[in-house]
Amino acid sequence: MTDIAAPADGTDLRSRVREWIESARVQRAVTALIVVNAVALGLETSETVVDAIGPFLRGLDVAILAVFAVEIAIRIYAHGLRFFRGGWNWFDLIVVGIALVPASGPLSVLRALRVLRVLRLISIVPAMRGVVEALLRSLPGMSAIVALLLLVFYVFAVMGTKLFGDAHPEQFGSLGITLLTLFQLMTLDGWSGEIVRPVMETHAGALLYFLPFILVSTFVVLNLFIALIVESMTRLTAEEKPDMAAQVAALAQEVRSLREALGRERSG
Repeated sequence: MTDIAAPADGTDLRSRVREWIESARVQRAVTALIVVNAVALGLETSETVVDAIGPFLRGLDVAILAVFAVEIAIRIYAHGLRFFRGGWNWFDLIVVGIALVPASGPLSVLRALRVLRVLRLISIVPAMRGVVEALLRSLPGMSAIVALLLLVFYVFAVMGTKLFGDAHPEQFGSLGITLLTLFQLMTLDGWSGEIVRPVMETHAGALLYFLPFILVSTFVVLNLFIALIVESMTRLTAEEKPDMAAQVAALAQEVRSLREALGRERSG
């Protein structure tokens, strides 16, 4: 497959196919099919619905999968080798490719992965794609926050095991059990009645241990994650604004040139 050589006049077949497959009408149709497929996959989880219209849902699933496969093939033809240079193109190809693998025998687990086709909405909808791109850009910064969180977990796990391990082995009996208990504390799932209050009955000053951990892990670190993602989205938006500003400036320059030309014609 050769690369794209799209002329400006748009007479080349590959260029016309690319314009068609990327048109707003086709993208809206693909989006609608993804939504319909998502609804159909959800209906398949109901035994009552499957008993009533099971064959129809299976046929609809196969038909939509065929449309997705044809759409991917057309995009590969339209873009040539450039198709494989885009990360979102690879995402669509993998999601559809997984659904094409025969889901029988040892591969029957892949039937549950059919729902991954719904994730194609991320690559179709620009707003969702922007959020994911911002999240991916924030991953390097997240690694430092994760390392900080792991350090906090380790320090408090060692302390908790030594302080409360003998009296409360079910929550603090070993380092691994304590880490699991601290994770439950971080999520605030039953932290008061199941963990903190029973420990405080045997250790009056236990609140001095739990309160700093909850404040640091649940509130401080979580807000650091949110701040990092927001900063990444702000940078991504700021990078797009110069392009828009350049387009506006070019348009303003064309308007000024047109006005000057009209002024010369009138004066002449």
